[in-house]
Amino acid sequence: MDNLVSQDKITDSKALENHFHALQPFIRSFLYRLTASREDAEDLAQETFTKAYEKMYTFKGDSSFKTWLFTIASNLAQDHFRAKKRWSVYAQDIGKEKCPSGKFLTDKRDRLQSEGLQAQFEIKEHVNHCFTCITKSIKLEQQVALMLKEIYSFKIKEISVIMSKTETAVKHLLHKARETMMDIFEDRCALIRKQGVCYQCSELNQIMNPRHDAEKEVLKLEMARKGQNKDADKNDLFELRLKLVRSIDPFSSPGADLQISLMDFMRGYIGDQ
Repeated sequence: MDNLVSQDKITDSKALENHFHALQPFIRSFLYRLTASREDAEDLAQETFTKAYEKMYTFKGDSSFKTWLFTIASNLAQDHFRAKKRWSVYAQDIGKEKCPSGKFLTDKRDRLQSEGLQAQFEIKEHVNHCFTCITKSIKLEQQVALMLKEIYSFKIKEISVIMSKTETAVKHLLHKARETMMDIFEDRCALIRKQGVCYQCSELNQIMNPRHDAEKEVLKLEMARKGQNKDADKNDLFELRLKLVRSIDPFSSPGADLQISLMDFMRGYIGDQ
């Protein structure tokens, strides 16, 4: 992503449009991971472009265009969600409890397929889905810093510019975010630790892919195989999650429409619409 756009000054609207077009998929996915809403992500991405157009002549090339544009997107997202409550770590449980039945999910799959949308369920995509849910339970600034560093590969000094914070403050946010996320996954993720309380990945796989052997599908994931070892280091497991999340575009992956639909369903039940 670093080489997609140059450090040149933006001199006209066409140049801005070209730069924005190159970075738009990353901006949209970043905003989706922050909001868990396709509609909000698309609205904020459009607002990002509008703001960038208004401030076009303030970009002097002191930082990369990528950093400048992500600064606008990040500020808009934080302003939009600062007043909202953070999600509970039990958000997925709440959605599961209120789901009418497995028939709801199969009906949803069939309806998406009839509309020509992507209804393929893959466990690795649901791990990504789960990652998005869990990041919404940590503090907003921690979530933003974590996403910028670990998913979108910004350097500490760039995040410092984007978030208007010292590099020391950014490092503290990242440390707390990683620490909290690892603790949550350690306690909850039964995909890794069989004593965990959440096992949605295999349960949903059985519903959406009734012909698949759920356990075999789970073990296709490197982190699931490594997690079978009771001495597996939670930091290493978290790194494997990050590697998986970085490999998925939530808007264009094989099961994107299904995962976004499931997220909308859950958001409705936890009151975050």
